[in-house]
Amino acid sequence: MERLFADVPALKDVYEVRLRFKQIFDGAPDRATAEPELAELRARTGTLGLDFSKFWTTYDNWKTGILNYFNGRYTSAAVEGINNKARVITKRCYGVKSSATLWSRLILDLNRASDAAGRSITELREIVSGLKAVFMRFCT
Repeated sequence: MERLFADVPALKDVYEVRLRFKQIFDGAPDRATAEPELAELRARTGTLGLDFSKFWTTYDNWKTGILNYFNGRYTSAAVEGINNKARVITKRCYGVKSSATLWSRLILDLNRASDAAGRSITELREIVSGLKAVFMRFCT
């Protein structure tokens, strides 16, 4: 990485800022500690001439929620992930008329195939292998 930093010096600054962000989000014990550390990092990005304006705008708009993370370390990542999967499935299943079918797709895509099918993944693979064996005889 040192060779890369020598060729692109600004990349080293960005990398160090990234590491500092990680240190703050992983290490600050509470919002009272995190807030001044983030303010210091904001000043540093400005001093370095790095354009983190989109991040800082998001930070300013959601400051209370972002700083609340430091008190309990709770995120909405799991819910956001499920919502994203639901949007993708909805797009993929455009034209599906049945809510039951849409719900089945959601369960399958959330790695709950065994709950939806009533069979384990191993059992499903055995069934597929059996079907392949039967159909391969008819393929030329």
